[in-house]
Amino acid sequence: MAITAAIVKDLREKTGAGMMDCKKALVETEGNIDEAIELLREKGLSKAAKKADRVAAEGIIEAYIHGGRIGVMVEVNSETDFVAKNEGFKDFARDVAMQIAAQNPEFVSREEVPADKIEAEKKILRQQALNEGKPEKIVDKMVEGRIEKYYKEVCLLEQPFIKDPDKTIKDLLNEKIAKLGENLKIRRFTRYEVGEGIEKKEENFADEVAKQMGK
Repeated sequence: MAITAAIVKDLREKTGAGMMDCKKALVETEGNIDEAIELLREKGLSKAAKKADRVAAEGIIEAYIHGGRIGVMVEVNSETDFVAKNEGFKDFARDVAMQIAAQNPEFVSREEVPADKIEAEKKILRQQALNEGKPEKIVDKMVEGRIEKYYKEVCLLEQPFIKDPDKTIKDLLNEKIAKLGENLKIRRFTRYEVGEGIEKKEENFADEVAKQMGK
């Protein structure tokens, strides 16, 4: 049986396991979704979905500075202070901070993206597709596909993990939930970059050389 993206998505929604884990489970069970669910349960990878509604109010704020030019602070929550002190949890928080520094997301999840921002993006993407000469009947489908790509660019949880691009940050989060046995959440982050937001003065190179030569 062919393992389609729709089947993988269905299994992921039912178990909360990572995308690649779901795909592997379906391959092992030849597309049998019930057997795949059982396989994920045996591996402890479906535990994340059961813990998602539990309150996570403990945790840590991790800071990361890259080359003195990029700084990140991220709050990652756990259910208990005991897990917050766990080295595996701390490593996860550090990885998340490094991800934010490297990939510059705007939001934690797609649910945080304002509806008006999405509509504005769709309008731009739709016009781009029409300008490319794409047929009207397939433009909307193209826009939806490009919006999914947009989410992967601006939403932290949707981004491929910089240390392992085969999994997303959401996959990594679910793996940690299963391993540590508690609900974990990436709550918020702030990213700073030297010179960000400052309008830099641009000068003609020839004029600059002339000034230095006293002309």
